[in-house]
Amino acid sequence: MEIGDKLPELLGYDAEGKEVKASDFAGKPLIVYFYPKDNTPGCTAEACSLRDGYAELRDLGYEIIGISKDSAASHAKFAGKHSLPFILLSDPEGKVNSEFGVWQLKKMCGREYMGTVRTTFVSDADHQITHIIKKVDTKNAATQLLETVK
Repeated sequence: MEIGDKLPELLGYDAEGKEVKASDFAGKPLIVYFYPKDNTPGCTAEACSLRDGYAELRDLGYEIIGISKDSAASHAKFAGKHSLPFILLSDPEGKVNSEFGVWQLKKMCGREYMGTVRTTFVSDADHQITHIIKKVDTKNAATQLLETVK
């Protein structure tokens, strides 16, 4: 996905396994962030930063949606443990990750593997991508977003 592209219609699956679509948020600008795994240090720091900046981002009209390959049960525990007020969606087969282009070859400790590259997409109310943050500052994700969208 590039700046100017429209968000894909399918965003992931909710806690009941129901498809969540971009059209469910008609007329609302979205912040769609992809992260590798619930309850890992970087992902927790990012989610908690977004939680802490949630009210200010909502005041600007944005809805926040987090997406990972984790299960709905994992998301529920993660959201409950950290009091996350925004939506977490599951992408168990990686279809949404692939469509957004965040399922990529990663390298760590000399090992190569496929995984989710932490990326944040910002769209306008028509769901056209206006910003893409590829170098997410996990501890200051909300501040980074606020500086981007203001």
